[in-house]
Amino acid sequence: MPFEWFVALRYLREGKMQTALILGAVSIGIAVVVFLSALIGGLQASLISKILGSQAHIIVHLPEQEARLLIAEQEGQIVSTKVEKPTQRLQAISGWQDVVKDVGLRPGVVAISAVVSGSAFVVRGATTKPVALRGIEPEGFSRIIGLAEKTKAGRYQLVGTEAMIGAELAVDFAVVPGDKLRIVTATGQAEVFTVAGIFDLGSKDLNERVVFVPLRAAQTLFDLVGGISSIEIKVADIFGAETVAREIASRTGLVADSWTTTNPQLLVALQSQESSKNVILFFITLTVALGIASVLIVSVVQKSREIGVMRAVGTSRSRVLRIFLIQGGLVGFVGSLFGSGLGVLLVRVFVRLMRNPDGSAMFPVTLTLALFVGPTALATIVGLLAAVAPARRAARLDPAEVIRYG
Repeated sequence: MPFEWFVALRYLREGKMQTALILGAVSIGIAVVVFLSALIGGLQASLISKILGSQAHIIVHLPEQEARLLIAEQEGQIVSTKVEKPTQRLQAISGWQDVVKDVGLRPGVVAISAVVSGSAFVVRGATTKPVALRGIEPEGFSRIIGLAEKTKAGRYQLVGTEAMIGAELAVDFAVVPGDKLRIVTATGQAEVFTVAGIFDLGSKDLNERVVFVPLRAAQTLFDLVGGISSIEIKVADIFGAETVAREIASRTGLVADSWTTTNPQLLVALQSQESSKNVILFFITLTVALGIASVLIVSVVQKSREIGVMRAVGTSRSRVLRIFLIQGGLVGFVGSLFGSGLGVLLVRVFVRLMRNPDGSAMFPVTLTLALFVGPTALATIVGLLAAVAPARRAARLDPAEVIRYG
C-alpha cells in the first residue's frame, strides 16, 4: 500500500469519533440529495405525462387571418367603423406532404402526423354535444400521444367512417363500440360514424370533447379535400421543443407553436421545481464541505507533531498534501455510498406510504444509475476540495518548530 494511503487510513481509524460524525453528516446530505432528486424527477415526469401525454410537443399551422377594418357609410358619410376578424374558415397547408417529409428528417423529431381539426356536433337521438373533431392518420398519430395504448374498449382502428371517442363522451351518449353517431359540422356537412373504440386520455375534459376520425373523412367534412389544417410533432427533448419550433418556422414560413408557448404554466412549474432542488443542493454541498474541512483542520492540529516528524525524516510537502487530500476524498466517497443506500431506503418508504386512493403510487419515482453516480461524484469532489485548505496548512508546517513547541 502506498505510504500516503497508509497514513491517511491510519489517521481516519485513530479519530474514530470524528470520522464517524463526518461520515454520518455526508451520508445524510447525500441521502437527502438522492431522495429529493428522485422525488422531484418523479413529480416532473408525472406532470409531463399528464399534461403533455395527450398533446403534441409542437403544432405547425397557418397564421390566423388578420382583423379587417369595416366602414359603414350613409349618403357618402362614414357613420361607423369597427375592427372585425374574418370568419375563421379552415385553410389547408399547401404542399404539406413536402413539409412533413422535410420536418420528419430533422434530428430530434421522433414522430410527426398530419391532422385536420375543427369544431363539430355529435348527435345521437335527442342528445347533441359540441366536440373538437380531429382527423388523423392512426399509425403516425399514435406515436405522438400513444392513443393505441389509451384505448380502453373496442380497438384502435380508423377506417372509412369509423370514429374513436372518449370515455366520458361514451357515457353521455350511452354508446359502446359498434354503435352509430352522427357528426355535423358548422357548415352543415354531416356523416354517420361507427364507434370503433373508446379511449381515456387521463383528462375528463378531453374525454368529453375530443373525437378522432380518419383523415380523409375529416377532409371531406371540413371541405379540405387533399389538405390538412396542422402538423403535429413529438420531439425527443421536450425542453428543446422551442428551439426546434423556431427552426421549423424559419424553414417553412408557417407558425410553429411549442408546448412551452401553449402551456407556459407547466414550464414555470418545472423550472420552479428545478430551482428549488438546486438551492437545496447548494446548501447541502456547502454544509458537507464545511464539515469535512473542519474535521481535517482539527486533524492537522492534533497530528502536527507527527507531521513534523515525517517532514524531518524527509517526507516531502507533496506527500503530506496528498495524505489529507486522500482523507477528504475517502470521506466524501464512502459517505456518498452510505448516503445513496439511505436515499434509496427513504424513496422506497415514501413510495410505499404515499399512495393514491386506488392504491397506485402517487409519484412514479424511477431510480436510475445517474441518480447515484452524480451525488457520489459530487461528494468525492467536494471532499477533495474541502481538504485543500487543511492539506496546504499541513504541508506548510515547519518541522523544527512543530517538534520543538508541539
